[in-house]
Amino acid sequence: MADRAIAKEKGGFGETVKVIVQALLLALVIRTVLFQPFSIPSGSMMPTLLIGDYLFVSKWSYGFSKYSIPFSPDLFEGRILASAPERGDVVVFRKPNETDTDYIKRLVGLPGDRIQMRDGVLFINGQAVPKEPAGTFTTETGVPVPQFRETLPNGVTYITLDAETNSVGDNTREFVVPEGHYFMMGDNRDNSLDSRFDVGYVPFENFVGKAQVIFFSMENDASPLEIWRWPTDLRPSRILTWLG
Repeated sequence: MADRAIAKEKGGFGETVKVIVQALLLALVIRTVLFQPFSIPSGSMMPTLLIGDYLFVSKWSYGFSKYSIPFSPDLFEGRILASAPERGDVVVFRKPNETDTDYIKRLVGLPGDRIQMRDGVLFINGQAVPKEPAGTFTTETGVPVPQFRETLPNGVTYITLDAETNSVGDNTREFVVPEGHYFMMGDNRDNSLDSRFDVGYVPFENFVGKAQVIFFSMENDASPLEIWRWPTDLRPSRILTWLG
């Protein structure tokens, strides 16, 4: 009887380990192939994305590169099962010269496009992107910032912020996007380091995935694990906000 009890106990431990390993492998597959959660640490994509937003990024939208895999092992080059991104997508990517950090911006320029900012207006291939006043956005510090609705040539529309007139990013040279690369900009136009500055043109290989949905949101730098802060800091209106 004692021997059978010991054997049963060992079998139970083995089953527990097996279940844990299977769960970890399943989580790895989901994170690599399907969805990966991200949090927003900066205000460069306000008002579309706020600090404290948590979102799911789909890995399959553009196919898979080494940056789709945790720790980005150098297993292959280019993309597998690639699908072309569309203008207006909100994309998570790796900066060309800083491939260990994830960035999130809006794709505004496709390969071959000519991109330029003139007096705060986005020009694509010599044509101004329509920019219409859309009220004001109030920051967490209570500062009102003018909002504008932009509509890209393919009909994608979104809200941008213009906190300053004649800021350093409001007038730029004309950028010609190279083949296989894309031009990214933050919706918070005066507070975004993007392709106008040191991010530069982003290779397709550096895309991690497409931002799809905000699944949780907390303000005041509160952690989702701090449940006692939910009554005051949770943003319920942003939960399940569709981006893609």
